[in-house]
Amino acid sequence: MRIAAFEVREDERAEFARQALRPEVDELVLHTGQLDLEHVGLVRGFDAAFVLGMVRYDEELLAAIAREGVKALVTRTRGMDHIDLEAARRVGLSVFNTSYAPDSVADFTVMLMLVALRRYKAAVYRQNVNDFSLAGLQGRTLSSLTVGIAGTGAIGCAVARRLQGFGSRVLAWSRHENPALDGIATYVGWDELLDQADVLSFHLPATPETRHIVNADSLARMRDGVVLVNTARADLMDVATLIGGIESGKIGALAMDVFDGESEIYHESHINDIIANRDMAYLRQFPNTVLTQHMAFYTREAVDQMVAGAFDAALGA
Repeated sequence: MRIAAFEVREDERAEFARQALRPEVDELVLHTGQLDLEHVGLVRGFDAAFVLGMVRYDEELLAAIAREGVKALVTRTRGMDHIDLEAARRVGLSVFNTSYAPDSVADFTVMLMLVALRRYKAAVYRQNVNDFSLAGLQGRTLSSLTVGIAGTGAIGCAVARRLQGFGSRVLAWSRHENPALDGIATYVGWDELLDQADVLSFHLPATPETRHIVNADSLARMRDGVVLVNTARADLMDVATLIGGIESGKIGALAMDVFDGESEIYHESHINDIIANRDMAYLRQFPNTVLTQHMAFYTREAVDQMVAGAFDAALGA
């Protein structure tokens, strides 16, 4: 099989080199740039294209990829919401995603909870100007709080298991109950989750049903001072609602590893650029908000698993 990989980072190259030794791989070409309409000719004659999640693969782009002879498009991510799957079927392009252990995202999620609850951002800012005062930095303990998990797939379950060690009361809501959470979390309805959770952690896919699941109506049902953590998809939260909730104090703290419009910003250096995302700039400046650059997945173990999984998907197709 001939494979062309795009958006290849330096930290992926060692695993790509290992996977290239597989006998089924006839040729592997690595590109640091994106697979877009301008560069679609780079896949001519290749059987599979490996990509990441920073390009929107609509019907026009998918059809162009298929015309070049590609049979499989493999995203080195869990999520596939950046790919129009129906359009891919129409143009005869098979689409695969990859999987990796949930530990990286689960660890990061709990870290964000602690950073938000212990006011770490404000404390670090003060230390940078030699302000070592304590006023305004009093936090909360996880053991005293009820944590709600929205979405109980592999990552949501891993987060719930970690919270056992902190002594939190854990509630869960999902389309399907996961037996792995028996004795760990209590399943409740959506409204009950909103009513009772002091901390809400989101682990849902981006679908029409989950789009803006955090909105003015759902926020109104939440507890005053609720802490929201999102390491899943930006589309789950209405940004205007978040801004209003922070300004009013309804949201006590907000931690997000994803953000609407991030594909033009995250994973690149913009140190000398003007960031034209006003909502992102505005939310970043609050002392009780933490925005990270879509890096919850980013551990050595997960990166290797994502690359290896892409080869498994393509070669097993």
